[in-house]
Amino acid sequence: MRMHKTIVGGLAAVSCALSSTSFALEGETIEQVRAVQLYSQDALIELINRNAHLDRVVEDRCQLVQDIEARADVLKIPAYQFLWGDMLAWGVCVDASASRGIGYMEDAANQGLPAALEQLGRYYASGTLVQMDKERAVVYLREAAALQNLNAQIQLVELFLDGHGSPYDYEDAYHWLHNSVTDDSAQHAKIASYLTQLEALMHPKAVRAAKRPIDS
Repeated sequence: MRMHKTIVGGLAAVSCALSSTSFALEGETIEQVRAVQLYSQDALIELINRNAHLDRVVEDRCQLVQDIEARADVLKIPAYQFLWGDMLAWGVCVDASASRGIGYMEDAANQGLPAALEQLGRYYASGTLVQMDKERAVVYLREAAALQNLNAQIQLVELFLDGHGSPYDYEDAYHWLHNSVTDDSAQHAKIASYLTQLEALMHPKAVRAAKRPIDS
């Protein structure tokens, strides 16, 4: 039976789980209750973008599993759908179920969560958990790239350089990557190299158009 059925009276705006630590006082052991705060939407997205979301769930001793599932399954919050999907896919704090995990990731992607679109694109490109499908990967990565997900922008151009996707999309891909910002010197050099290679496949007029500012 799914865990969300154990939730009584709906969901509070702020939820917490309880964990206990103990300390000795006058020869006795006294339980001290510590509240584990449920992650806000912004905080969770920040964890996801740093790829630290699964580590955080483990650090919290898996005490928020029911709350996470409820927000994914009942409230259908995209960031929580992605987190719950990742937990299921890799068996973090729950029994592993790759098919259910991918399903929740797809739900998050359908709601436009860039991290979910990028991860599904990456999985289809590499054949992780799913059957390899480069063209399907392009679809997911293009959507994430349009939402300014830098990892997706880089991977999309990599697929184009490997001969996948449509040349009609080169201008957009060049445009997004040309306007990307990173403080990682190695990543900056990779982007410069990819732009040079992509430029060689494009008409000069398309390259000029692609170099327009991001908000134009």
